[in-house]
Amino acid sequence: MTVTLSAEDVFAATADAETSSLLSTYKRAPMQLVGGEGVELIDSNGKRYLDFASGIAVNSLGYGDPGIAKVINDALGAGLIHTSNLYRTAQGEELAAKLVERSFASKVFFCNSGAEANEGAFKFARRWARKVGTDTKVEIIALRGAFHGRLFASLAATDRPSYRAPFRPLAGGVSICERDLRDLDTALDGETVAALIVEPIQGEGGVRVLDADFLRRLRAMTAEREIALIFDEIQCGLGRTGHFFAYESIGVVPDMLTLAKPIAGGLPMGAILVSEEIGAAIQAGDHGTTFGGGPLVAAVASYVVDRLSDPALLKNVRDNGVWLGQQLDALARRSGKVRAIRGMGYIWGLDVVESANDIVKRGWENGLLALTAGEHTLRILPPLVMNRDDLMRGVQILESIVG
Repeated sequence: MTVTLSAEDVFAATADAETSSLLSTYKRAPMQLVGGEGVELIDSNGKRYLDFASGIAVNSLGYGDPGIAKVINDALGAGLIHTSNLYRTAQGEELAAKLVERSFASKVFFCNSGAEANEGAFKFARRWARKVGTDTKVEIIALRGAFHGRLFASLAATDRPSYRAPFRPLAGGVSICERDLRDLDTALDGETVAALIVEPIQGEGGVRVLDADFLRRLRAMTAEREIALIFDEIQCGLGRTGHFFAYESIGVVPDMLTLAKPIAGGLPMGAILVSEEIGAAIQAGDHGTTFGGGPLVAAVASYVVDRLSDPALLKNVRDNGVWLGQQLDALARRSGKVRAIRGMGYIWGLDVVESANDIVKRGWENGLLALTAGEHTLRILPPLVMNRDDLMRGVQILESIVG
């Protein structure tokens, strides 16, 4: 497939970023992306970039996937993009049924983003906690290194002081605890705590894979004290570890699970999966969303869920993930400028001796898109359809830019 750039694409890309009408909440890269093919993105000059970022873990199926295009076209042909949640749609109900079938959950709530999913999960936890406890059982606890979003409650659960400081006071009743079982044993008071939220792999926090035994002990602790355990799999779920859900490889089943990023192939969607007990505590009117789970986005998500739960794809991610870890380890030993590597499947972090952002910028020059996860951690999140040849090509570029 050959991607041809129109004159309009090229003209639009020449606009000075400083004159853009977009609010400057992001420091955007200088190139303007106008196309994509397979596992590569294309800028307005026709330069190609191997994608080790996946739109921040969103574009798991790469670019130009014919199945996504067909589902979108079919949905548009039906003339039903939006109905609101005042009415039933087959697409939303089918998607929810697929997620329930593949998980511990009995019910699903759809929204539009990961931050919304976590905010909703906090509300559901408090609603349930008041049913099993008293009005004092409201606290939400997150872990050191966590990232759960940038809305007021999810930001309060996010361990990034620079993100938090300009917006204080944040939502009350949310606190951050060390990743230490003794500290957590004290903090997890069954009389006052409604929920503990955990990322099985802390993506923004440095790609830290939490120890399976640590998570199992948290599960036992929260279950004993009637505290809801929420797994935030917004970045690490839906196939990125080589398992459809990250919790499957740990042997720990949460009470709620939040999803977003890849679920709808780049269209905005989040989801909260809830256990039967928590689902039973939620009543009509407790929460809402205008756009969540609309027919078009749900139809696309249903296709994506089928693709990302395919056993052959998941095995490929697991096998290639082991191989990729070996390549990154060899790179680290050769370069002397990588202090540690962490990860599994198609989510990896490299602790580097210089600014990770400087390395990302050198990647642009060399045709590679990567991410940071803190000042000195390089983060790579390839599309789940990337093969070993392209993974190796990316590792070779990484080695040349790490130095």
